[in-house]
Amino acid sequence: MSKKTVLTGITTTGTPHIGNYLGAIKPAIAASEKPEFDSYFFLADYHALIKCHDPERVAQSSREIAATWLAMGLDTDKATFYRQSDIPEIPELTWILTCMTSKGLMNRSHAYKASVDANRDSGKEELDDGVTMGLFSYPMLMAADILMFNADVVPVGKDQIQHIEMTRDIAGRFNNTYTELFTLPDAQVDEDTQLIPGLDGRKMSKSYDNTLPLFCAPDKLYKLIKQIDTDSKLPGEPKDADNSTLFQLYNCFASDSEALQMRQRFVEGIGWGDAKKELFEFLDAKLSQPREEYNRLMNDLPYVESVLLKGADKARAKAAPLLEQVRICVGIRPLPFVPAEQVKKIKAQKSVEDIARAEQGRRRGILMQLKGTLEQVLNSDNVPRAAQQLISAKTEALQTLTKKAKLKAENELQVLTEELAKYLS
Repeated sequence: MSKKTVLTGITTTGTPHIGNYLGAIKPAIAASEKPEFDSYFFLADYHALIKCHDPERVAQSSREIAATWLAMGLDTDKATFYRQSDIPEIPELTWILTCMTSKGLMNRSHAYKASVDANRDSGKEELDDGVTMGLFSYPMLMAADILMFNADVVPVGKDQIQHIEMTRDIAGRFNNTYTELFTLPDAQVDEDTQLIPGLDGRKMSKSYDNTLPLFCAPDKLYKLIKQIDTDSKLPGEPKDADNSTLFQLYNCFASDSEALQMRQRFVEGIGWGDAKKELFEFLDAKLSQPREEYNRLMNDLPYVESVLLKGADKARAKAAPLLEQVRICVGIRPLPFVPAEQVKKIKAQKSVEDIARAEQGRRRGILMQLKGTLEQVLNSDNVPRAAQQLISAKTEALQTLTKKAKLKAENELQVLTEELAKYLS
């Protein structure tokens, strides 16, 4: 059975948090260990430029995210791990796909529509105010990320499903216009990892400023956990574990037996202070070893860089041949290049020499039939006038002839015109 290609990217705009790990990194690493998957994981640093124009933030985030993947156990011999900007084929493919994509499709992008709606709600006359071409067209960059490696499966959040559908539309249009080069990817949505709660109970996100950094120092981790919102129930009162951010975060890292024990503590009325302390101790124990490895890697960035460059070589080994096929399909080719189909047609036809010999024989046959006519013109007192009259008469006669006779007369007219050319000027 052939392997399925899985692809995941994380935008380099912030410090990795627990939501990133649980929602993307952890399931991706687990998938890479399965022999039925060919995994591609990348740092989406081109995507970072869409909204972040702070170069130091983008650079630092790239370091932190790369180190995080490695610290959490990614085996780069089993997966291709690379930085998006190290693959020059991706922006080139993006442009080619841009030329295949309708503006109407981009108009329907959720991110673009949200920006337009925000401008409308604030009373701005210019509905595109603040909208860059990066924001408007980034679904095409995302499509290139996916199609560059012909990913079969793309794990995404619910808010990204539309972009996978757009990628399918773009790939389908290319395939229909040129040839079947691209796989139509499927979105994979893991319902269990969609809503990792943040400090305020909403989805953990940099946008909400409610994250728990994955590798922050223990004292900072405890301080943040103390900020998690809880209800007003007192110690001893039963608490609803399913609606508790504390329990949900605990459950994300716990085994079934550990989760069951903590759930019982909630039923028994554990105090919120104790619950926060237990969550901290539990997470700190789970993250201490990866944190140590993360800090080691952050102090050995040349090694991390070498891992990314090695991954880029692996990625380009697949990207470059595919892009070459794409370029040939759209007509960007070496000048002497002849498509394989055309080569087959040429081989099926007569050789150039055979064609030339046949043409010479045909012309000799026509000249033999016109020998008398040509002699009359050449022996006349006024050769130029006689030649012009003959050509005019032959040309006028074409209008009254049937198809077969007309073809014969056209061939004769062509030979007469060539033979008498010097008298017709």
